[in-house]
Amino acid sequence: MRKPDKQFSCHACGRIAEGPPGAAPCEALQSWLTVSSWAGPGVVEHYNFCSFSCLETWADAQVPRVPEVFLDSFKEDKSK
Repeated sequence: MRKPDKQFSCHACGRIAEGPPGAAPCEALQSWLTVSSWAGPGVVEHYNFCSFSCLETWADAQVPRVPEVFLDSFKEDKSK
């Protein structure tokens, strides 16, 4: 019985990359980008992306946003 391929997915778009069983991630993820993030003492999380666009989409989603309506409340009323 053949072992299943090792699968990696893009954390932004879900695209799948497959490598042979036991293969290093670099074999399946050639031309992909990997971001490593310290999640705690001795804990590292890895995120894979198939393109810079997907990395940008994911990174933008990690940044908290100030609601536009809140920012609009600071605009001066120019009708006076």
